[in-house]
Amino acid sequence: MRLEIQNKAAKDNPSEQQLRRAILSLRSYGTSSFASLTDDHGSYLQVAGGGITCLLERRDALTGVHYRAYQEKKNTNYPDGTLLVFGAGEVALLSDEWFSNTIVADVFAAFLLTHALPEHVHWRIARGI
Repeated sequence: MRLEIQNKAAKDNPSEQQLRRAILSLRSYGTSSFASLTDDHGSYLQVAGGGITCLLERRDALTGVHYRAYQEKKNTNYPDGTLLVFGAGEVALLSDEWFSNTIVADVFAAFLLTHALPEHVHWRIARGI
């Protein structure tokens, strides 16, 4: 596994603790606002943002399909179309696509440990990818 964080050196085979610390340190503003974790087959997770404003995506290298995470409960603070602005640009999200960094860290940890991803996080094919 390879962990890459904006403006930081890549880390091969991070520990779960290193991974969680890295995800929890991301911020939509500042020098590190996105990260990815890639397995040996080329599948990956990526996150943009930080705190309570995170976007979570994954790509399955076997099928080539790119997914965006969503949850059953919509976030009333962020109506459909609200922009997540971060170091690589901006992305319009649906109200059910906003995640906290703690949930993102749990998903990244499951991927790192090759466990099933949390069931409360759902996946849809990403729009426009």
